[in-house]
Amino acid sequence: MTDISADAVAKTQDPANAKQYKVYGYRWVVLATFMLINLSIQLLWITYAPITNPAASYYHVSELYIGALSMSFMVAFIPLSIPVSWIIDTFGFRLAASIGAVLMGVFALARGFAGANFTFVFLSTIGIGIAQPFLLNTWTTLAAKWFSIDERATAVGLITVANLIGAAVGMVVTPILIQSMSIAQVQFIYGAVSAATSVLFLIFAREKPATPPCPPGHDVRALMWDGLKHALQIKPFMLFMVVAFIALGLFNGLSTWIQVIIQPRGFTPEDAGIVGAVFLVSGILGAGIMPIFSDKHRKRQRYLFISIIGSAPGMLGLTFATTLPVLLISAFVLGFFLISTFPIGMQYAAEITYPTPEGTSNGLIQLFGQASVVFVLIMQLVSVNGSFTPAMFMSIGLLVVCIAVISQLKDAKPVDLQPAVVSANTENAV
Repeated sequence: MTDISADAVAKTQDPANAKQYKVYGYRWVVLATFMLINLSIQLLWITYAPITNPAASYYHVSELYIGALSMSFMVAFIPLSIPVSWIIDTFGFRLAASIGAVLMGVFALARGFAGANFTFVFLSTIGIGIAQPFLLNTWTTLAAKWFSIDERATAVGLITVANLIGAAVGMVVTPILIQSMSIAQVQFIYGAVSAATSVLFLIFAREKPATPPCPPGHDVRALMWDGLKHALQIKPFMLFMVVAFIALGLFNGLSTWIQVIIQPRGFTPEDAGIVGAVFLVSGILGAGIMPIFSDKHRKRQRYLFISIIGSAPGMLGLTFATTLPVLLISAFVLGFFLISTFPIGMQYAAEITYPTPEGTSNGLIQLFGQASVVFVLIMQLVSVNGSFTPAMFMSIGLLVVCIAVISQLKDAKPVDLQPAVVSANTENAV
């Protein structure tokens, strides 16, 4: 891991420099508007998961085509992640996120106007999927530009919470809405909401505060390509990308196929929506709680380990539960622990690869995670007579692999535990 220069360290230890960096109250406005557009894109992504069978009938296509709507997000992400990371690191998080917000708003409305034409729905969904890396790859960049080191995992955790709220709303609300309106009308409503959140972000988001939230020298990052080469030479980072691939693969697979996973055991689409919502709501709690403890103790590896081990009982329950209460408890446990690995892990990646730009490390992690689209497809391919039990056994085995990999990780050395950051809640942020 590359250390910051001796001159930078000396500057941070100079009391005169302690007043040169601050955190601003406006950071919460920027974070809130960013959370809204992330919430929206997850709502758009998850829409069809709890209504796979009704959607297949509505569009006159197979269940695999409906699953492909969700998978298209991950397919689009793979070639775009590195170029988008370059845009983020070169032109800033606000421009990149604004591009994503505009793409999302336009294509979400287009999907609403597509009606029952599956071809237009699919093309519009691809457009929304193209917007996704512009939003997902900027998480840690926003945190680094606006938040102190002791708040960054928490900030990323809150963005994760927003994503999960969007997915939870889609899981619960979509099956309810299609009972009184068409799927196309539901898509139009979601498109209008997404366009509105995009406008809010464009109005209120700012690139950075007037002064950095960290000691002088610690806001400097390597150039994107130099940072990329540096990150790929760090063994703990490469190991964590394996964890990201598996964890996001499990999350995306369970979210995409939740209805058909539990349907053979006699559960309805409404049950699937409830189970999916519990999975995501508990994830909201995990993503909001676990990073706070990780920040407080400045430990990443320990909490990654706790999260993956805690996921195993939930995965077992989701595989075998035959009653709704047991299924809901299992979904709660799995969501709380599995989803909490994401914000902690992304902050771990940003710290272990310093001075690689946050957009680059975040982009690589998201790239590996979205490449798990192959896992989503494999889950469907290994199903036997409609049963996803073989896929669930495979998932349990992959959790064991994650435990083994995380045991080999080490926390990064702290780079900016220096003078306390001055709060500037009442000062101008820009």
